[in-house]
Amino acid sequence: MKWVATPLALAAALVLAGCTSEQQRGFLPAGSEGATNHTDGITSLWVNSWIVLLAVGVITWGLIIWAAIAYRRRKGQTGMPVQLRYNMPIETFFTIVPVILVIGFFAFTAQEQSKIEARDPNPENVVEVFGKRWAWDFNYVKDDVHFQGVQVQTDKKGSAKPETMPVLYLPVNKTTEIRLESRDVIHSFWVVDFLYKKDMIPGKTNYMTFTPTKTGTFMGKCAELCGEYHSMMLFEVKVVNQDEYDAYVKSLREQGKTGLVGNDQNPNQDLFAAPAAAGEKHEG
Repeated sequence: MKWVATPLALAAALVLAGCTSEQQRGFLPAGSEGATNHTDGITSLWVNSWIVLLAVGVITWGLIIWAAIAYRRRKGQTGMPVQLRYNMPIETFFTIVPVILVIGFFAFTAQEQSKIEARDPNPENVVEVFGKRWAWDFNYVKDDVHFQGVQVQTDKKGSAKPETMPVLYLPVNKTTEIRLESRDVIHSFWVVDFLYKKDMIPGKTNYMTFTPTKTGTFMGKCAELCGEYHSMMLFEVKVVNQDEYDAYVKSLREQGKTGLVGNDQNPNQDLFAAPAAAGEKHEG
């Protein structure tokens, strides 16, 4: 194995040395670098997975090419080559290695996922996000204010009008818990540069916790096909300093957007109502 591993390691080092920073990050969005306390871990999982799979691909293709050359029909040969029913060492290798790879990918993925979805016992900031066809509502729970968005409108070129874009404000370097709920169908909360998305399922609350570590504006969208205007279910995340965040919360209060919006606009509420007693008739 060392005679195989050493050349592969040297080749990988030479190849990576010539890569740009974007290529070394697996072509992930440039804005994701250091965007939250979790993005570096996700990036490492992504890049290392590709390195492992590249090594598997090189070995597999190498064996295929070697077998095709070594066992090709040579001049003067006739008839069928020697037929083998099975080769236990090779078949065992081809069974065990994929199982190990699948278990390894699963374990490291579950580890990163559990870090993001683990609830903080005392988060510094809590935002409740409602997905609705085809817009977003944001409850700033600890500040007792809310924002209600509308569907993004487009101009004649089909581009989103900035003034109609729902915006979620988050304070930088503050641990934030996002509570995800849906008012109608399944949606998915995805901030592209945060490298993670989480489904929003009717009748269920999902959670994700992270700390934004750099200021800026990040694009968000629904990542679950939810109907006719799914493509326009967009939003932005603005990560700002605490003073700017406080000023935004104050502006919501001045607009009368105090209190939290609930789930009362959910058209699915009747689906969870208790069934009528035997013999009871429904009107209409």
